[in-house]
Amino acid sequence: MGEWVKRFGLAGKRALVTGATRGIGFETCKVLADAGADIAAVGRDAAGLAEVAAAVRALGRTCVAIEADLATAQGPLEAARAAIKAFSAIDILVNNAGVALIAPLLQATVDDWDTTMAVNLRAPFLLARELAPQMIARKAGKIINVSSQAGVVALDDHGAYCASKGGLNMLTKVMTVEWAKHNIQTNSVCPTVILTPMGEKVWGQPDKGLPMLAKIPAGRFGKPIEVADMILYLASSASDLVCGQDILIDGGYTAA
Repeated sequence: MGEWVKRFGLAGKRALVTGATRGIGFETCKVLADAGADIAAVGRDAAGLAEVAAAVRALGRTCVAIEADLATAQGPLEAARAAIKAFSAIDILVNNAGVALIAPLLQATVDDWDTTMAVNLRAPFLLARELAPQMIARKAGKIINVSSQAGVVALDDHGAYCASKGGLNMLTKVMTVEWAKHNIQTNSVCPTVILTPMGEKVWGQPDKGLPMLAKIPAGRFGKPIEVADMILYLASSASDLVCGQDILIDGGYTAA
């Protein structure tokens, strides 16, 4: 085995992935498992959890399916504790679960705002707060927050979503300032539109999707595997000096 394979491999690692039942989360579970990690898959959909668990086990890795509602304050804590009970410790946390409740600011509701902040921002904080102590004790850990280009540039009708992802990017930096000294690397990945079920729902109509495509120099939307591969890099030892970064996977959107 080449040394580069070892640097990018995850043999012996244990990863918790939220939003694991579809899109980026599902693909991430498979990619990390293919690299050697065992997976704690977190989601709300029991059938989806069974599907992702089967996909991980087909790759020869262990998968623990954890049903949890991350919109509640208790859900992230229960998910983290279930993962630690199953695996003793978690080496890699991938905060991928997210919601996009789209409306102009003048029409946005308090309930939609609160739900967006709970899932997109509070849940990553609670999961990291619960898992960081055992990472600190071992002096090793990886936290990857799945953010968005909407956390870096503003989009129409995305007030709550942009605010939550901008907050997640800043939370990533505070985690770095506080925890990098313990050999914990925290980074966020910021994709453009990715053709997941959520991406299709928001951008699938031509009147929404075509103007966005016109702003992407690469001329296309992304695929879940392209985000999952970046997560693999950030989860591996190859990225040990990468800390506190908002890594855009946007086809050049923010360069234009």
